[in-house]
Amino acid sequence: MPKIKTNRIKYPDGWELIEPTLRELDAKMREAENDPHDGKRKCEALWPIFKIAHQKSQYIYDLYYKRNDISKELYEFCLEQGYGDRNLIAKWKKSGYERLCCLQCIQPRDHNFGTTCVCRVPKQLREAENVECVHCGCRGCASGD
Repeated sequence: MPKIKTNRIKYPDGWELIEPTLRELDAKMREAENDPHDGKRKCEALWPIFKIAHQKSQYIYDLYYKRNDISKELYEFCLEQGYGDRNLIAKWKKSGYERLCCLQCIQPRDHNFGTTCVCRVPKQLREAENVECVHCGCRGCASGD
């Protein structure tokens, strides 16, 4: 969750360009957190939160690494303030993890038989047609898809 905006924080140049999008994503995150989860499984209630967190990190990653629209100072500021997931972005920079949905999907301790999540299996190698990740609801984040 991003820190509360106060007058003591000095915002870097370019902040006013990305602030509306980040505020909009924060509002969506609050809605997802307060959304009732009646009739859903325990894990399904968290899927919208994971999705929005992924969107925020992807937005910052694209601005800095793909489009070069923001400075390094603004990029670091966004990560320090909690607008993006530093560890997830670090994985996206590595080969084979460009489309990774969340960090839980690659942690073997969270899965049976010490493997990774089913969403990391390429679509042509899957036995079932429609597969959803238990942790985040992803339907496929393998690099080969």
